Amino acid sequence: MRYAEIIESYTQVWAIDSKGGVKRKYRCTSGPKKGRVVAKPATCSTPTSQKKSTSLKRTRRSKSSVQAINRSRTVRRPTTKRVYNLNKTSIKPKRRRKSKR
Repeated sequence: MRYAEIIESYTQVWAIDSKGGVKRKYRCTSGPKKGRVVAKPATCSTPTSQKKSTSLKRTRRSKSSVQAINRSRTVRRPTTKRVYNLNKTSIKPKRRRKSKR
């Protein structure tokens, strides 16, 4: 873990932007928005809105089947696969093989 990650409490990741391209974003590693991918690292320390949170929970309950269809369509896109491969190296560091003597 880098020194900046401890202080700033975020890591850099790649994500799909609204136009379907690949864009650099940040994943919050602490604070009220831990685990969320945001556009600006300053967003990690802002409080969550209870009204938006409950509204989204209600929507997910009522439209879960629609979300499943949309998710399956998104996963098949080539851009999603590209983002997955870009983030794979940052999520799991490669282990060095021990040399055989």
